[in-house]
Amino acid sequence: MTLHSGIDNEPNLQRYASIRFATKEDMNILGRFGADLMQLHHDWDSSRFISPGPYTPSMYANHLCSQLGKSDVMVLVAEVEGTAVGYAYAAVEGHDYMALRGPAGVIHDVFVDAGQRRKGVGRMLLAAAVRTLGAMGATQVVLSTAHRNGAAQRLFASQGFEPTMIEMTKQLAR
Repeated sequence: MTLHSGIDNEPNLQRYASIRFATKEDMNILGRFGADLMQLHHDWDSSRFISPGPYTPSMYANHLCSQLGKSDVMVLVAEVEGTAVGYAYAAVEGHDYMALRGPAGVIHDVFVDAGQRRKGVGRMLLAAAVRTLGAMGATQVVLSTAHRNGAAQRLFASQGFEPTMIEMTKQLAR
């Protein structure tokens, strides 16, 4: 099923890429994308973010596959000419007392393959995720982004997201 991304005023984006719900057949490529996402974070800050290992793509694929069909979770795929080029993973979650927030839609991952970035695919994934979370009952959507990921922060801000928390890390001597 193809989803409308919620970007009505940019029909060229809709002709370029489409957004749909993920299936089990997508898991190999989504596992690789998950490992690529981990690698990006590790490259930005290797003391904070774990690096992917040889089993990361299959472990990531297994995790995303385990989420398919849950009524409070979505895994979306962006396609260009029938090829998956990105994904979003999000869920409607209850109170999180560690994060000091009430129920919310939580976007865990938004990833676009390097060769497809800066073409509007991430914006389409984000819009579709937000719209679908709203349809699932979320009245607030939260997400996190790596401190050094300025491109993602600009995208999120352009879509109405505002900073509310700053994670701070201190490395301890061993």
